[in-house]
Amino acid sequence: MPPELSVMRLSVLSNLVVITSVALLPLLAGCDSATLKAQQQQVQENQQQIEQQQQEIEALKANGPSSYTPGVVPPAGGCDRATADVATKRGGDKFASGDYQHALAYYKDALTACPGDARAEINLARTYEALGDRQSALEQYRAAASSGGAGSDEARNALTRLGSP
Repeated sequence: MPPELSVMRLSVLSNLVVITSVALLPLLAGCDSATLKAQQQQVQENQQQIEQQQQEIEALKANGPSSYTPGVVPPAGGCDRATADVATKRGGDKFASGDYQHALAYYKDALTACPGDARAEINLARTYEALGDRQSALEQYRAAASSGGAGSDEARNALTRLGSP
C-alpha cells in the first residue's frame, strides 16, 4: 500500500474518531448531568431530613428530659406512664405520616411500658390493620376489649366491624 494511502486512511480514521466523539459528547454529557442531578436531589433530601431531625431534637430538649428509652421494660407489674406517653406520641406521629412500621415499634414500646393498657392495644391493632395484618389486629383488639379499661368499647366496635366476636 502506498504511503499516501496509509496517511489518507489514518486521516479518515482520525476524522471518524473525532466525529464519533463529537456525536457521543451530548449523550455522555446528558448521563453525567442526569447522574449529577440525581445526586444533588439525594443530597437535598438528606439535608432536609437532617434539618427535620435537628428540629425534633430541639423540641425534645425544650420539653425537658425524658426517661424514654426504646425497648426498656418497666419494673414487674408496673406501668411507666411517662415512657408510654412519649412512645405513643412518637407512634402517632409516624402513623399520621404513613410510616406504619415505625409506628408499630413505638406502639409496642408503649405497651411494654404499660402492659395491658387498652389504649396501647388499640393503637397496635389500628397499626396492624393499616399494615394489612388482620390476625394481629384482631388479637390486639381482643386484648383491649377484655381489659375493661378506657377504649374497650372502641375495641369491641372494631371487632364487630371486622366481623369477629
